[in-house]
Amino acid sequence: MSPSTAPQFPAGEFVSPGGCNASAREGYIGQIEMFPAELRAEVESLTEEQLETRYRNWSIRQIVHHLADSHINCYVRFKWALTEETPTIKSYDETLWSGVVDAVSAPVESSLQILQGVHRRWGQLMRRMDEAQWACGFFHPELDRVVTLVEALPSYVWHGQHHLAQVRWVKHQQGW
Repeated sequence: MSPSTAPQFPAGEFVSPGGCNASAREGYIGQIEMFPAELRAEVESLTEEQLETRYRNWSIRQIVHHLADSHINCYVRFKWALTEETPTIKSYDETLWSGVVDAVSAPVESSLQILQGVHRRWGQLMRRMDEAQWACGFFHPELDRVVTLVEALPSYVWHGQHHLAQVRWVKHQQGW
């Protein structure tokens, strides 16, 4: 199959859980903490040539770097929401970011290390948040609404799994 025939949502579309109690949050936080190791397991043995294999519009390399960019942004959004009164976040064009030279050519190890560190800190932060902090949020200009931290958590778990499924799809299609 060619990259253009790859499914748009290989892990399924995001479906909001519509609520996220303490027990559900614990599960999501565990997934956030485990994600960097899951991604590393899928990409660390790939050759430079294999990292250039495309899933739709991005190479596997670009997907890994996008995950670091995106999850750094989310961690910062959590910190803003916890320290400012409903801050308006700065959105960014992920397609343009994926075309910047580092996303196109840098070794994936740098982003794997970023994800490991950010996810560790993010997990530590979330495990210490109280109910009032989970209700904090940020205004997302592209969505034109406030996103609470309890809402953001499952969407970023899905985001990681979505891109992990893309990498796995490519590997399966290529027989790696």
